Amino acid sequence: MITPLDIENKKFAKQMVNGYSVDEVDDFLDELTVEYEKIFKENSEYKNEVTKLKGDMEHYKAIESTLQSTLVMAQNAADEVKDVAKQQAEQIINEAKLNAQKEVDALTNQISLKEKELEDVQKQFDVYKAKMESLLISQLELLKDINKE
Repeated sequence: MITPLDIENKKFAKQMVNGYSVDEVDDFLDELTVEYEKIFKENSEYKNEVTKLKGDMEHYKAIESTLQSTLVMAQNAADEVKDVAKQQAEQIINEAKLNAQKEVDALTNQISLKEKELEDVQKQFDVYKAKMESLLISQLELLKDINKE
């Protein structure tokens, strides 16, 4: 690449016949040097800015990658917490069902025992009633015998 210094130091062979005016060529080269130097500096600044922006872009890409992996980890953690909570809920429900079934079984057993007790009391009552009836009949027979005499 031609630098502004190359333009400024460029020398042309002087020709006497049909050549360009040396002053005009020098003035033009001076103007060209100034303009080219300005453009060269701008180009250099743009290259530096592009390099800086590329570095920034790489930095932001790294941040983006980190954020994405963090989001994935957070999602995985949330899914894991949700799964654990679901398992705990299922375990609590199963324990509650088991406890309820135990209570139902215990109550059913108590009901059976009470029904048996009731049957026993009814049988005792029937026996007592039969004895009383028998006693009353024998007393009635005794009274009839007393009346016959």
